[in-house]
Amino acid sequence: MSDRDELLQIVRQAKEHVAWLERGGAFGLPRGEVAPPKPAAVAPPAAAPPAARTVAPPAARTVAAPRVSASAVAASAAPPAAAPSIVAPPSEGMGAAKLAAIREELGDCQRCKLAGKRTNIVYGVGNPDAPLVFVGEAPGADEDRTGEPFVGAAGQLLTKMIEAMGLARGDVYICNILKCRPPGNRNPEPDEIAECEPFLKKQLAAIRPRMIVALGKFAAQCLLRSDAPISRLRGTWKEYQGIPLMPTYHPAFLLRTPSAKRDVWSDLQEVMRELDRLGIVRGKKP
Repeated sequence: MSDRDELLQIVRQAKEHVAWLERGGAFGLPRGEVAPPKPAAVAPPAAAPPAARTVAPPAARTVAAPRVSASAVAASAAPPAAAPSIVAPPSEGMGAAKLAAIREELGDCQRCKLAGKRTNIVYGVGNPDAPLVFVGEAPGADEDRTGEPFVGAAGQLLTKMIEAMGLARGDVYICNILKCRPPGNRNPEPDEIAECEPFLKKQLAAIRPRMIVALGKFAAQCLLRSDAPISRLRGTWKEYQGIPLMPTYHPAFLLRTPSAKRDVWSDLQEVMRELDRLGIVRGKKP
């Protein structure tokens, strides 16, 4: 066999090998994986021709899967952790800031005819986050002079009533339907109540008390939207915008009618029982 024929035989064998690979699903040969077949050494003419070399197909490469720890598998199977909540818990102790904003809105009120006759606006006093609010009718002469509600004779009696309940005056909040004194301590008039009541409602919404004690006819009738006399309203729980409300006599009435103190004490005992039921701590339980 001539050199040319031997070379042609090698080329033919290579083509047959490639065709065999393609039939097995291989497409092209990876570089560096299989060395190309070396041409057989050309023997001198006198030597017998070498046997044809059979090129074996390359062994398939086995790629090992990456090792994954058991903890990683468990983590991937577990549902994703919930994102931290961005909802803040309900805020506490915001009553003071809200009450201050309402007072600023009230300003140097000129909304009714009482503005020209007053000395001071009597806004409210006490714990801005109080569980219990006392609402009276209107300031008197002492309150108009000092700008603080219930500081006269009726106020001193109210303080004693609060202390008898096992509370301090600073534990509760005290305010009135009207913020200005009516001349001669006359009764509040409808147009005056209409101008002042929105600010009282805002105060109560800011404080969010657990219960309210309405002192006297005008406070009870205004908050309850009732024209019933205080003698019929007192002594039984009512409700103001979802807040339990106990109507009772005004301390000024008790100064004129001492016999009614027994009724008021009975009403306040109901309030104390409700405070205890709600778990509101009182300093001294009578």
